[in-house]
Amino acid sequence: MSQVNWPAIGFTILPNLGGIGGGIITRKNINPWYESLKKPQCRPPNAAFGPVWTTLYSSMGYASYLVFRDGGGFNGPARLPLIVYGSNLLFNWAWTPIFFGAKDLKLALYELQLVNLTAIGTGYLFYKINHTAGYLIIPYCLWLSLATALNYVIWRDNKDSKPKITELKDQ
Repeated sequence: MSQVNWPAIGFTILPNLGGIGGGIITRKNINPWYESLKKPQCRPPNAAFGPVWTTLYSSMGYASYLVFRDGGGFNGPARLPLIVYGSNLLFNWAWTPIFFGAKDLKLALYELQLVNLTAIGTGYLFYKINHTAGYLIIPYCLWLSLATALNYVIWRDNKDSKPKITELKDQ
């Protein structure tokens, strides 16, 4: 019988913890606020976002495990890639409270650029330690491209409609 690789499981689950928090914030603001926004017809259905993010977060987490394992942990060459990855997670997790919580579409778009930059940096640095880990970040970067385009179009098409103060107080 094989041994359970607890570090791999822990690294894989970690990014999903922020995703769970983001999911709670999102669910509270889907209806009526988000549903009332003008959105592009080509956007994925709301039901797709949970499974996609769970898959991406799990892939990112496993990639970070591979880098931690193959790069000597926080005391080896993996240190910088893991710091950039950790920064990316924090920026990623911050987007949802900005977009759905504060309902600040423009600030969310700007903040998303930090997510994009650190995701690309993470992929590059992970690849230098473990090629598979670098490849596992590619779907995340592609999804971020879609998320950035959606955030931009939603901001562009709704920048004249601000949430009412009463909507913000009800949070």
